[in-house]
Amino acid sequence: MDDNKIAVMGDYDSIYGFASLGLSTFPVEGQEEAIKTLKNLANSGYGIIYITEEMADMTAKQIEKYNEVMTPAIIQIPGVKGNTGDGIRAVRRSVEQAVGSDILFSD
Repeated sequence: MDDNKIAVMGDYDSIYGFASLGLSTFPVEGQEEAIKTLKNLANSGYGIIYITEEMADMTAKQIEKYNEVMTPAIIQIPGVKGNTGDGIRAVRRSVEQAVGSDILFSD
């Protein structure tokens, strides 16, 4: 497994620019294709998978399974439709789990 591989998945308009950064892009449409692509990426040795918040919402059950393992790290990013705040909330939950309290954010 090559944990250095980085993928970006989501709708085409949200992710096409990441290819210019040398990242592998995987445009998907719909829940079924999103679930299949996420599983394929995770099983293909990608260490980091960036996923648009919209696609993360469609694949929430699958993402939960991967949260139990070290790789791949699945990180939500905003799409062209805007930021829903789900990505920030996911990072916050991860930090709380790792350190036992919320040290990065204040309410």
